[in-house]
Amino acid sequence: QIQLVESGGGLVQAGGSLRLSCVGSGRIFSINDMGWYRQAPGKQRELVATITFDDNTNYADFVKGRFTISRDNAKNTVYLQMNSLNPEDTARYYCNAIVIPNWAKDKYLEYWGQGAQVTVSS
Repeated sequence: QIQLVESGGGLVQAGGSLRLSCVGSGRIFSINDMGWYRQAPGKQRELVATITFDDNTNYADFVKGRFTISRDNAKNTVYLQMNSLNPEDTARYYCNAIVIPNWAKDKYLEYWGQGAQVTVSS
């Protein structure tokens, strides 16, 4: 009924850039907070960045100054611009959203995308 679909991952050399996108679709009334998380092999999933409906942002220390999160509320889309990538950024990146669904406007439901693989070569 509600899906988040990421795109924009891939292979890039150290120092390069990538832009991830995540589009929400389905029976969405509104999306509250949106965010990006990542999980590297053998490690726990960790927060990368979050953004509120009115564009307040929060970043993990390890991406400050390199990554920028933004969103387009009209398109139910969140972006992650990643610059100065290094091999330690290699991970699967997951989109997260707190959604108010059409069928229950008093509810806040959490959804995850399937993830986009980002691989940074040295």
